[in-house]
Order: sequence, then structure tokens, then C-alpha cells
Amino acid sequence: MSDTSNKINRVVKHRGVKVPTFLYGTAWKEAQTETLTQQAIASGFLGIDTANQRMHYYEAGVGEGLQRALLEKGLARSDLFLQSKFTYVASQDHRLPYDPKEDYSTQVLQSFESSLAHLDTTYLDSYLLHGPSVNQGLSAADWEVWRTMQTLQKAGSVKLIGVSNVGFDQLKLLIDKAEVMPAFVQNRCFARTKWDVRIRELCRAHDIRYQGFSLLTANVNELSGPKVHRIAERLSCSLPQVVFRFALQLGMIPLTGTTSQRHMEEDLEVYDFELSEADMNVIENIAF
Repeated sequence: MSDTSNKINRVVKHRGVKVPTFLYGTAWKEAQTETLTQQAIASGFLGIDTANQRMHYYEAGVGEGLQRALLEKGLARSDLFLQSKFTYVASQDHRLPYDPKEDYSTQVLQSFESSLAHLDTTYLDSYLLHGPSVNQGLSAADWEVWRTMQTLQKAGSVKLIGVSNVGFDQLKLLIDKAEVMPAFVQNRCFARTKWDVRIRELCRAHDIRYQGFSLLTANVNELSGPKVHRIAERLSCSLPQVVFRFALQLGMIPLTGTTSQRHMEEDLEVYDFELSEADMNVIENIAF
């Protein structure tokens, strides 16, 4: 059953922290990162997702765009939600934000301080482990990283912590064993897993907000058929708008990475309409 409601707020309180229900993702933007970050905020996005992983993100570019947007829009830092990530060396290129010879705790602290400098801020709203170091279970490295992230949260340097690219059993282990439970899970979201239903249900049971990325690009085949297009035509909106509204009504925080300012504006129009229960069921089961 879908968690539908007539109105979905653009910002909600999660564990005492203001969290936007729609995020702009900055992966793979390279030289456009500064301009696109600025445009996203100008269009109305209040949450920006990045990572200190130069191979796929240009975090310093995010910071430049952020500062320009704050000035132009007359916003305070506290008006925005900034999320970054710690990424292991195996998923980095040679442009590392830490000394790989140091222990994992030191690597996290060095990467975190580098993120603060890139983003010209004194704190982050959310800091994620950019995926466990192993495919099954959690390694000693993962636990050392998580303990260090807990320390950053307790010190007030980051408001909430979480994990990305995580499997069901790994998340359950983290929930069971961690001193500070993750506040967010961010996963690539596939229709063929019924939109990551097992992990979303686990998140819901433990007051964890699920963030879904690649909602469009990971599901091109499933979304190319007539069913979702018919919903879009009936509602006079675009297919991406239907998918993002669907995610919101599921209780998910979707990410968009569009490079079009018009599409940014259209994405945020998803707060202005609602999908029926029948529409939700069609999309939930689109891969079956």
C-alpha cells in the first residue's frame, strides 16, 4: 500500500533537523557543477547532494555555486541542506581528499575537513558513508568509519549521518549494532526490486529516510512502455514529473541530476499534483 497524502511538504523535520523532500544531485557535472548548483538553488531546490570523490563529483564547484546562489537569493546557510560523503580509496582516482596511508578514522576526518573547505561551511547537515567496503556484511574498516562519523555528529560538525549503496543485510547489521542509527539511506532505485521495497520498509520501521537516485536512468526500459506515459498524458505533465511524484508519495526523497534549468523548475512542480492509488499501483508494479 502506498503512503499517499494530499499534501507533501517541501521541507520536513527528521530527527529534529529540517530536511528537504527533494534533493539536487551533483554527480558527473564536472565544469558545469558551479553553474548547475547555482541554477538548482535559484530554481527552488533547498537540498544539495555531493561527495568528496573527485572521480565523479566536483565538490569545490558545488561550493562556488552555493556561495553565489546564497548571495543572489539572499539566503542564509541555514536555509539549505548540504549532504556530502566519505568515499573509500577503491572508489577514488588519484585526486584523494586524504592520506591513504593513514588509518580510516584519520581519512574520514581529513575528507570531512576538506568537504567543509570545499563548501565554505562550518558544518554539514548530512554525511554519508558512500558505500561499505565489502559486498557482504560490514568490515572492520566500515565500523571504524562509522564510529568516526558518530563522533562528528556528537560534536555537532554534522547533524545527521547515513549510508549509501547499501544492501538489506548490511543495513540491518548497522541498525542492530551501531550506537547511532543511520538517519538516511541513499540507494540506486530499481523498479525491478519494486523500488527497493525491502530496504524502504526496513527504513520506515526504524525512522530512516530513504533517498532514491537514478530513478529515471536505472529504469529506462520499465518506463518506456505506455502505462506511465498514459498517466502523464492524463495529468498533463512529463514522465519525470510522474516518477518523482510517485517517489514522494512512497515516502522517498528523490534526487534529480538534470542539467536543464527548465527541468529543474518542472521537477519542483511535482508538489502541485497528486497521483491516485491506482496510478501508484501501476508504477509500483511496472516491472512485473
